[in-house]
Amino acid sequence: MPVSTELMGSAFVLGLAGSLHCIGMCGPLALSLPVSHNNNLSRISGGLIYNSGRIGSYTLMGLVFGSIGNLIIAAQWQNSLSIALGIVILIYLTIPRRYFHVTAPGALGKPFVLVRQQLGKLFHSRKLSSLFFIGVLNGFLPCGLVYLALSSSIIAASPLNGGLFMLSFGTGTLPLMFATVLMGNYLNQSLRRRMQRAVPLLLFVMAALLILRGMNLGIPFVSPEFGGHQHDVIECH
Repeated sequence: MPVSTELMGSAFVLGLAGSLHCIGMCGPLALSLPVSHNNNLSRISGGLIYNSGRIGSYTLMGLVFGSIGNLIIAAQWQNSLSIALGIVILIYLTIPRRYFHVTAPGALGKPFVLVRQQLGKLFHSRKLSSLFFIGVLNGFLPCGLVYLALSSSIIAASPLNGGLFMLSFGTGTLPLMFATVLMGNYLNQSLRRRMQRAVPLLLFVMAALLILRGMNLGIPFVSPEFGGHQHDVIECH
């Protein structure tokens, strides 16, 4: 299955919007990375290593969910599912955020407890490899927007496209999450609150792109016509 440019673009927009959300949720973790905040080189290298681990986790999960989509989603359903997902995002924008606080009760929460315990151990290490694995584990922490992105990667309906979708999503989160490590205390709570006001607009754009993609309008890069319309020629004998 060919790589869908507009689907990757939608993933990047979702990541860009999600990064504003991530600053509020995961910003404290990024600000607490075991790097020397008085050394620019340390912060730059540490930020890149940490974010590469985080994006690597997203890409790995995209490969898995894309594989699931390949098994369960027929090609003719993809347009309908793209429209449905766009509508889900629009509904998400109308529902109070408190209903999207992700918690995993009982036994389902145990893996996340173990992830947090391992994060605690890694934060006491000064090795560069620890920064990478902090990012890897950070990628597996419960997050509503990451789950939304993973649901979208199922539509990609192939391991390659699912991985590329989540890679694009992770790349969209990179600029602000990397800036969080670099800016440190300059990115205060008030500034993070103002930045988060842009989240609904960016998510609306994401929903519009998904809906347009599913409408098969023949617009290059936005709503390309998949497969065309082929008519069988009936020969009379």
